[in-house]
Amino acid sequence: MIRRLKVSSWPRRLCMVLMVFLVVASVRWVVQQLADEPEIALVFGEPWEDMRQRSSASIPPAIPDELWFHMPESDARLRFIDPQYGFTTPLARFFTINFHNERVDNIRMSPQIEPLLLDDALKVVLDLQEQWRRQGWFVSDPESDPAIADTLQGRARVRSNLGGRTFWRAGDKYQIMLNVNRFKDYRHPDEERYLISLELARARL
Repeated sequence: MIRRLKVSSWPRRLCMVLMVFLVVASVRWVVQQLADEPEIALVFGEPWEDMRQRSSASIPPAIPDELWFHMPESDARLRFIDPQYGFTTPLARFFTINFHNERVDNIRMSPQIEPLLLDDALKVVLDLQEQWRRQGWFVSDPESDPAIADTLQGRARVRSNLGGRTFWRAGDKYQIMLNVNRFKDYRHPDEERYLISLELARARL
């Protein structure tokens, strides 16, 4: 009788081992996917060359004594480094980083690689806003430019001619302007597609 119990427990043990293996494999796959994505990892105001050495995405060197900008040489995500206010974006195709006196300055980007359907655009925006909330960012003017929301009213706002716009602030250090607007994508003429734009700069005091 005891032997039968021991034998019958093997299938359950095997199932548990397989489940653990699958979970671990899935986690490793997700981590590897993120690690394989080219990124620009930067600290606002740091020397341009420090950003280039840290980033896995290639970007040209700064031009000495110039106020200008460069773009990564491939799609890349932004990893904004700050001990309190840091965040990460999805891959971006349009991504410009200004430099001034060979130091990292303002950033403009569209955190997507193609115009998105409304559901997909809102997923990106809501994830970014959730990261900002967790890290201590706040909406600058919740009355006139509230956070973008996945509600009937929020969707109507995004779909309007003016689109969705909101401003976020990180204490007296940084500010972000986030916009979501309809975009005519000739590859998908029968679909409503949307473009997200994000601008990151020093906070205006």
